[in-house]
Amino acid sequence: MSIKAFELCLAVERDLLMGDKARINIECIECCGKNLYIGTNDCFIFHFVLEERSLANGKQTFSVQRQPHKYLGLKKPVNELKAASALNRLIVLCDNTIMLVNMLSLDLIPSGSKIKGVVTFTVNENPVSGDPFCVEICVISIKKRTIQIYMVYEDKVQIVKELSTPEQPSAVSLDGYFLCLAFTTQYIILNYNTGTSQDLFPYDSEEKKPIVKRVGREEFLLAGPGGLGMFATAAGVSQRAPVHWSENVIGAAVCYPYVLALDDGFVTIHSMLDQQLKQTVSFRDGHILQDFEGKVILATTKEVYMLVPLPLERQIQDLLASQRVEEAIVLAEGARRTIPKDKFQVLHRRILQQSGFILFGQLQFLEAKEYFRKGRLDVRELISLYPLLLPSTSTFTRSHPPLHAFADLNHLTQGDHNKIIKCKQFLISYLNEIRTTEVANGCKEDVDTALLKLYAETGHESLLDLVASENSCLLVDCVPWLEKYHKYFALGLLYHYNRQDDTAVQIWIKIVNRDLQDNTRADLFEYIVDFLSFCSNQELVWKYADWVLQQNEKIGVHIFTRRPANEDKVKLNPDVVIKYLHKYPQAVVFYLEHLVLDRNIQKEAFHTHLAVLYLERFLDLYSQKKHSSDELSYVRGKLRKFLQQSSLYRVHFILGKIKDTQLDLECAILYGKLEEHDKAMNILVHQLKDFKAAEDYCIWNSKNRDFSYRQKLFHMLLSTYMDPLLTSSELSVAAVDLLNSHAEVFDATWVLRLVPDNWSMQLLCPFLIEAMRKSMHSTRMSQVALALAHSENLIYKHEKLKCQAEKVMLSEKKGCQLCHNTFNDPEFVWYSSGVPVHTHCAMKRNKNLTDMKHLTDASNHT
Repeated sequence: MSIKAFELCLAVERDLLMGDKARINIECIECCGKNLYIGTNDCFIFHFVLEERSLANGKQTFSVQRQPHKYLGLKKPVNELKAASALNRLIVLCDNTIMLVNMLSLDLIPSGSKIKGVVTFTVNENPVSGDPFCVEICVISIKKRTIQIYMVYEDKVQIVKELSTPEQPSAVSLDGYFLCLAFTTQYIILNYNTGTSQDLFPYDSEEKKPIVKRVGREEFLLAGPGGLGMFATAAGVSQRAPVHWSENVIGAAVCYPYVLALDDGFVTIHSMLDQQLKQTVSFRDGHILQDFEGKVILATTKEVYMLVPLPLERQIQDLLASQRVEEAIVLAEGARRTIPKDKFQVLHRRILQQSGFILFGQLQFLEAKEYFRKGRLDVRELISLYPLLLPSTSTFTRSHPPLHAFADLNHLTQGDHNKIIKCKQFLISYLNEIRTTEVANGCKEDVDTALLKLYAETGHESLLDLVASENSCLLVDCVPWLEKYHKYFALGLLYHYNRQDDTAVQIWIKIVNRDLQDNTRADLFEYIVDFLSFCSNQELVWKYADWVLQQNEKIGVHIFTRRPANEDKVKLNPDVVIKYLHKYPQAVVFYLEHLVLDRNIQKEAFHTHLAVLYLERFLDLYSQKKHSSDELSYVRGKLRKFLQQSSLYRVHFILGKIKDTQLDLECAILYGKLEEHDKAMNILVHQLKDFKAAEDYCIWNSKNRDFSYRQKLFHMLLSTYMDPLLTSSELSVAAVDLLNSHAEVFDATWVLRLVPDNWSMQLLCPFLIEAMRKSMHSTRMSQVALALAHSENLIYKHEKLKCQAEKVMLSEKKGCQLCHNTFNDPEFVWYSSGVPVHTHCAMKRNKNLTDMKHLTDASNHT
């Protein structure tokens, strides 16, 4: 695709150059700064001073001042001109002779500065000598297959090197030590310092004129076969794709980042960055195209023109205006080396941002996002396209000149609803990505507020995550937006984040009471309870406690039972809470269960109160004509379990309330607490005839007690069964079952004295077998213990004999190893390790060890 990169301007008119001399033709051109030199076919050198001016319409024009000209007197065409500004010299090739002339006066320098027998020459733009007051040139000599390197000084020339070539060169270009030569059949690279050469590619010079043009450091542009402009480095490789020229190119020039080529009707301009044709300029009768320090000069035989490059920014903006994003970016990045770093960074960022908006307008969101990211776009530029998303307090103004031509999102999408939705989805994604990055620095409030509004409008699932976590949403802007889209639960979360918990709870209560419509959470009541449970503001908890408990006592009481673990400084007083909960019968039970069963608070009042509430609940249910048997059993089971497990309630008080009821089993439990086991067993065995309950009574009552206590209870139960005044077959069966199932508890001798003589052996067989096994086991364990004690005693005796066999030296200078005092009398204790100690020190040490052992045993037992 085309772009206007250059403008063609007339520099030197025909009349100014030749007047009325029609036969004068331009042969060569040189430009140095403002100085323009023209060599003609009649051996004249013309000198002009060019002044570039900008017109009001932005176009460029040139004013030309003619300076003195010079006739060289050889009656031959001036073939080439090269300026050496450091020497104030003009290198001239005329009649196969190189001569030097003064750049200002055009006077010839004396004959010592001439080189004869030259076909063509080139100046080394990358000199290797390092001398600023000389110019390196390479000449193709008339001598067959010879190239010469000269150093040109202000008033002399000096040959440095002469090389032979396999063929006669027809064109040459020089960079450092590297020569690029065109032979009749091919191009080569030759290092004149080392003599090594590298063939490039074949070329037929008979078909058209070869072109060898230095592009940059160790890189050349060559006219290749098939109308290709080929790039080649000094290493003999091509790092750029070729450009496509016409078959009859006669000249080429480089004005980075463009390559220009001249043929018989046009000047074609290609980009060196992507090798694409960018512009074609119609130009007939052209025969010279050259570049000079950023200037491109084009000439016919009669006139001179300038191809003026348009400002790079204008070219890029033209590309962006035609939505050629990639070309604009390639051009900008390719021109990096020609622009100061600071200016380039600003320009590059702006181009990337503009490109992003172009792609955004085309709904190419992924590509647009990447350009926004690379260009470090102020995200508010994007947000401002969406009406009302920026906070009302925002002071943001769009970039000037603008980065895009869109007034707002409606203008961009032309009101297309589907496109608007896609654009909003993109902005949600983009803001969510950048809100925690440095891109959002300085505008977090704008970003989060816009994101919240989009979430609310689109019903996005991430709305709650945003308002519940760290955010910078502007409350005054977000409240009406959330109310508009009925996002009241999220509004409450936002109030909570802004430390307005009271307002948050009020809103949530209105949702539960159906004063506000919001179906975000079906379990909002449970959420409110959890919120108040972990709320450190106790005034807020008390304020809404009535409403919560009126809704559901079982769940509502959690505001008191699920307090935060770190609530250490000002805890809720349980007595105050219990007093408050008296009007909520279920809640007070749940709260007491929390204190007694969960927190294991050892306080008699709480245990007694809970037992009374259990009892009253049971009696209340029992008194109802239509009561659920399952619920009644459940409540009675809780009462019974609590009475068994707790030891802190007032037993006599509870017993007084239970005596006149049908709760006989519970009465038995209470008698057990009072150690009145006979009364308890009488109830269980004779009143309830619940023998299983009687066995369980013995088991749980003796839990965590010693064996003798358990044996006592089981003996009492067996005695109850065997009471001679209340004998029955049912009690006899129960007694046999008790003996056979718990034989290990009973004293067999005591049992045999108790049972009637008429009981058969077969009836008591399981008990007797277990009793025998127990007796034998006890006897054998005693024998083992006795044998072990015997062995230990022998070991100690052996150690004693060993100690007595050894001689012990004791003197007044010898010290006790425990108290470190000397011995004053011959009495001492001798340890097996050979250490003597005082007798009183040894006794003290043994006593300490014994006390420590007892403490350790007690600790392990606990």
